[in-house]
Amino acid sequence: MRRLDYSLYLVTDRALSRGRTIGDIVKAAVAGGVTCVQLREKEASTRSFIAHARLLLAQLQPVGIPLIINDRLDVALTVGADGVHLGQQDMEITDARRLAPAGFIIGISAESVEDAVRAQDRGADYIGISPVYATPTKKDTAPPLGLKGIRRIRAAVRLPLVGIGGIREDNAAAVIAAGADGVAVVSALVAADCPRTAAAALKQCITLARQKGSSD
Repeated sequence: MRRLDYSLYLVTDRALSRGRTIGDIVKAAVAGGVTCVQLREKEASTRSFIAHARLLLAQLQPVGIPLIINDRLDVALTVGADGVHLGQQDMEITDARRLAPAGFIIGISAESVEDAVRAQDRGADYIGISPVYATPTKKDTAPPLGLKGIRRIRAAVRLPLVGIGGIREDNAAAVIAAGADGVAVVSALVAADCPRTAAAALKQCITLARQKGSSD
């Protein structure tokens, strides 16, 4: 299993970009400390999705930041992305693993302990705990799991956990303290006045939370 740094995981959303290109936002956020990028294109055509993915991959590969594609294994394989992130209604992990090359990352969204355990048993590389808090960026989510939900999932699985949903600078540390290995953010970076500054502030919160946890 390939190990990635999931500590500050950016999920893109073109609708929140305030007229800026996703490439510019990602470049700034990576300069601020983002360690992993997921390209999410819910409205794009397949050709457009592939074109955007290739542009991001060309931008991220030279700086060693992995690119994960949301939902679309075909797009991820076509462009040679580092991995794919699948929801509970997407392709089964076992099917995706059969099609993917060695070392390909497969992340799974989990809305319960049962989802997380199943993902681990079927060969996921990491789990996105979704949603931690209420979020306006996705309308089809389960009720928020909260910090108690993170703790329950952390006790049940060994895989890296990434919290997503309503995470900002003021609550990121609590998500790490509850057992997550990283936080995935959308609006906190994509819609920020300065994605680089916002990423640096989030990264500092994560680092301090980890340092506090290791000293307790």
